Amino acid sequence: MSKVYLALQDNDMSRYIVQAVEEDNPEVTVTYQPAMIRMECEDRLVINRETVEEKLGREWDVQELQLSLVTLGGNVEEEEDSLTLSWS
Repeated sequence: MSKVYLALQDNDMSRYIVQAVEEDNPEVTVTYQPAMIRMECEDRLVINRETVEEKLGREWDVQELQLSLVTLGGNVEEEEDSLTLSWS
């Protein structure tokens, strides 16, 4: 299996997204670097809109992720309720 990854700017919005990703993907590895947060997972990583909204306390559009996005690796499947990175 290959790791998928997602790196976000280290800002307030990203911290909520990271909390949501950790909740929905218990196997995720999160690395805090200067000005960036990198998340890695074996084969698949999912960001669920509903979980981010719970952490953030407001409605959140999955496309808002792009405001903090630095880079990603994996095939992207974006839907209204989630964004999935995978190699399958």
